[in-house]
Amino acid sequence: MTSQRTEPSSGKYVLFDVDGTLIDAVANQRRVWATWAARYGLEPAAVYQVALRTRPVETFLAVAPERDPRECLAVLHELEDEDVRSGVYAAFDGATELLSALPSGSWALVTSNYEHRVRGRFARTGLPLPNVLVDAAAVAEGKPSPVPYLLAAERLGAKPEDCLVVEDALSGVESGLRAGMTVWGVNAQAPVDGVHRHFASLREAVPDILAFAASSHRRVSTV
Repeated sequence: MTSQRTEPSSGKYVLFDVDGTLIDAVANQRRVWATWAARYGLEPAAVYQVALRTRPVETFLAVAPERDPRECLAVLHELEDEDVRSGVYAAFDGATELLSALPSGSWALVTSNYEHRVRGRFARTGLPLPNVLVDAAAVAEGKPSPVPYLLAAERLGAKPEDCLVVEDALSGVESGLRAGMTVWGVNAQAPVDGVHRHFASLREAVPDILAFAASSHRRVSTV
């Protein structure tokens, strides 16, 4: 005679980027960098193109090498904090439904921003926050290093191979791939190089992300 029993499994976990993935902050980022560039007499569009590909300190070295990077960073942080207080933000369609439906403890945020700003933006958009949030201050190496995603997995108690990374940008995709994780791209018309699956929008990806998260949090075995 056989019977069924349920056993806990290692589970599946979802690690989300924030800006461009869950929250539409492109206009905000462009506006902040334009204001920053104007303060230093630089061309906003040129500065923003560099900022899209590099961390802030690297951007300063590229566009304003004669300036003190600590001063540049302080000005940028001031502008970003003001934007969190007064800017207009929107969550991407499907974000609230998705995050609210994920099992507790099965997901995390991994961002190149800072925790207080993420919390401010989530409060403004009504999105729920997870227990694990890895921000720029938590790691010595940011994306595209694998360190941020590996730290999130460690804090969740997850194996990298059991993690799904949801990203919109190349640096984040590279970070997830180098961490040995499955990586899906969202909110881009064309697939980002390296992604295992591509979705034109977050809304389109919601059913598949939820299915991934639910796929093996508990398994059934026969004895």
